[in-house]
Amino acid sequence: MSVHLLGGRAATAEDLALYAPFVAEAAARGNAAGRARPRIAVISLHPEAHEKAAELAGLLTAVDGDGIDVHATAGRPGQPVALSAIADVDGIAVGGGFVEEVRAGLEPLFGELRRQVADGVPYLGVSAGAMVAAEGSLGSGSRIGGVLVAPEEPAADGSAEPGQELEIESGIGLVDVAIEVHVAQRGMLSRLVAAVESGLISGGLGIDERTALIVGDGRLSAVGTGSVWRVLPTEGGVLVSTIGV
Repeated sequence: MSVHLLGGRAATAEDLALYAPFVAEAAARGNAAGRARPRIAVISLHPEAHEKAAELAGLLTAVDGDGIDVHATAGRPGQPVALSAIADVDGIAVGGGFVEEVRAGLEPLFGELRRQVADGVPYLGVSAGAMVAAEGSLGSGSRIGGVLVAPEEPAADGSAEPGQELEIESGIGLVDVAIEVHVAQRGMLSRLVAAVESGLISGGLGIDERTALIVGDGRLSAVGTGSVWRVLPTEGGVLVSTIGV
């Protein structure tokens, strides 16, 4: 089974093809377990968790009519998620939010998530849910060594206070390179390049919005309307390339 990573902003009927491979894998897993309707865990730790959990569940259900059984967990941002949220399921889908809060909520489940994926349960991560799938999870910082490497939003009072330092925290460990999302749309390729060039991470993959990267069986594939960016270190700099959709 595969790890499915979406770069965000994929919530319309036109985006259902991005979710279809994950739903198909969950259905195959459910059928192998003797279930006519695969059971998929949907986890949201967004500030609007109930709405976002329902939105993601609706997208997955729309792929296959009423052919799946969704078990949704909508928790407070940063709140630890109970093990029961992913018990006896055929697929696990994690939505977006603030990446540090999604990571903190899932951290108690990291070992079980790795075990289930290794046992054939497909994982779907959207936005922050994709970022935390990595062995080293990028935070939300916009500076490295005090140097601006990504766009910053002005403070509420209009001041231009320096943003936070980019930090790397332990992620689930389903993929061995860092994952960046909303890349072209939010100008995040520069952050990924700077993180690799500085040695903060050993390599990274950046996923545009409305685009999915599928990692499985030792191969990478991409689907959607954007690009998947691959950033690797080279002698004297970094190498940037794309994985075609």
